Amino acid sequence: MSQKPPADREELAISRARPYAAPGVTVFYDRGRCLHFAECVRGLPQVFDVEKRPWIQPEKASAEEVAEVVRRCPSGALHYRLEEGPSEEPEQPTRVEMVADGPINLRGELSIDVPAGRMGEVRASLCRCGRTENEPFCDKACSRTGWTSGPPTATTLLAEREE
Repeated sequence: MSQKPPADREELAISRARPYAAPGVTVFYDRGRCLHFAECVRGLPQVFDVEKRPWIQPEKASAEEVAEVVRRCPSGALHYRLEEGPSEEPEQPTRVEMVADGPINLRGELSIDVPAGRMGEVRASLCRCGRTENEPFCDKACSRTGWTSGPPTATTLLAEREE
C-alpha cells in the first residue's frame, strides 16, 4: 500500500528548485542537483529543450506525460506536482545503483541529511568521491578531479524479507 509523502519531504525537496507551471502540472528544477543524465531531454524534447528559454515548457505535453518523464530523472533535480492526481510515489523496494566513476543513484523512500536538516526524497544522486561542494549530492567533482570507482557494479535492490 502506498502512502502520500510527508509535506516536509516535498517542501524541502523543492525549496531550492525553480517552478515551471502549466495547466495540470508544475515542474520543479534544482540546477544544483542536475547531473545531465538527459532523461528529460530524450523523453520529451518538446518540453525539455535546452536551446529554448525557458528550457522547460510543461504546457507542450499532458501533465501525465510530463510526470512520467520527470520520474526518470535519476538525480532528483526534477520533481513535479500535479493539480489533480497522485503525488510521486517512492519505488519499493529501494533501488541503489553505483554509477561507474560517478554517484550512487537511489530511488525509494529516502531520508537524507542535508545542511538545512533532514529531507525526504524519492530520487537522489549522492557523492561517492567525497569531493562534492553540494553535500551530500553529487556535483561531478569526481570527473573534475579524476576520481575513479573501479569496475561498475550491478544494481542492488534493498528489501525487507520475511523468512
